[in-house]
Amino acid sequence: MELSLAHSAQSSPAAAMASSLSGATSARLLPAASRAAARVSLSPSPSSLKCLRSISSSPLTSHLFLQQRRRSIQVPSVSYSGIASPKCAVSTPEQLKSAKEDIKDLLKTTFCHPILVRLGWHDAGTYNKNIEEWPKRGGANGSLRFEIELKHAANAGLVNALKLLQPIKDRYSGVTYADLFQLASATAVEESGGPKIPMKYGRVDVSGPEECPEEGRLPDAGPPSPANHLRDVFYRMGLNDQEIVALSGAHTLGRSRPERSGWGKPETKYTKDGPGAPGGQSWTVQWLKFDNFYFKDIKAKRDEDLLVLPTDAVLFEDPSFKVYAEKYAVDQEAFFKDYAEAHAKLSNLGAKFDPPEGIVIDDGPARPAPEKFEAAKYSSGKD
Repeated sequence: MELSLAHSAQSSPAAAMASSLSGATSARLLPAASRAAARVSLSPSPSSLKCLRSISSSPLTSHLFLQQRRRSIQVPSVSYSGIASPKCAVSTPEQLKSAKEDIKDLLKTTFCHPILVRLGWHDAGTYNKNIEEWPKRGGANGSLRFEIELKHAANAGLVNALKLLQPIKDRYSGVTYADLFQLASATAVEESGGPKIPMKYGRVDVSGPEECPEEGRLPDAGPPSPANHLRDVFYRMGLNDQEIVALSGAHTLGRSRPERSGWGKPETKYTKDGPGAPGGQSWTVQWLKFDNFYFKDIKAKRDEDLLVLPTDAVLFEDPSFKVYAEKYAVDQEAFFKDYAEAHAKLSNLGAKFDPPEGIVIDDGPARPAPEKFEAAKYSSGKD
């Protein structure tokens, strides 16, 4: 679940990245020379690489599925031709494996785990089970690479995730955007100490911006009735109460800033030193480690430096949600099991697979969280 965050005008590394994206020709969304339709041109310019390393773990990467309170978003303009781009090649197992290794290397240097999780969720989360036709039904089809969908308020800042992944896409033409987004999302969970996600690949890409879903299919952060709103949105995707709560647990990753989302504190003892651009407010103390502390901390409500949104608090207020939230607060193994299944289900929503049964890659077990995530400073807020 995720709040989408607008760019800040402050002179921070994140703001510098936003400025670079809107001002530098090399960072604009431009039609690729090899395609007739407007696909996002995302190869990082040398001047923006340093900023990318900071912004990838900044509050632009924080929340995992909820719309922002502020509705403004600046995405560089792009001219579309009237011809749709050709369908991307179907993914191959060998290139999927290689791409995953490159994503792991990217995570080690940029700490962009939250924004990559968010990217996969937002591409898949537009699914409507009441619409049979592909791609009108939405879902995991790579449509988020087009400007028209990037302009949706819920997707503010996701151009930075695309920019991080584009060099990997350029290296592996045998991986579709739809697969790359979901591969990056699952890998980010696994590499931050989370469960191994039972993924399959072979998703087919939409070919043009006219195939993007309409705005308004993703959740909001502060609706008048949080429980009803969550059910309205997730039931439309075909997900149940257990899956809603399990997926909410991914808020264990990331943070938020008020100047970009309208939520959270400018800085806390847990975020003042980064990693990445310092500041913002996180849901958990170790906000780059995937564990069950989201549920522990939401339940305890003892630390004013940790964020609790209306859609977080309702997990312990609504009778049905509470059953699962209480369980996950005391049983991390149960949370990991249910989360892995829910994440895999979400990643398949609306997708068209080629071959129809999908492709499974054998890439070994998930890794423990890197030692940097276990740093003692997270416990004390000190250097």
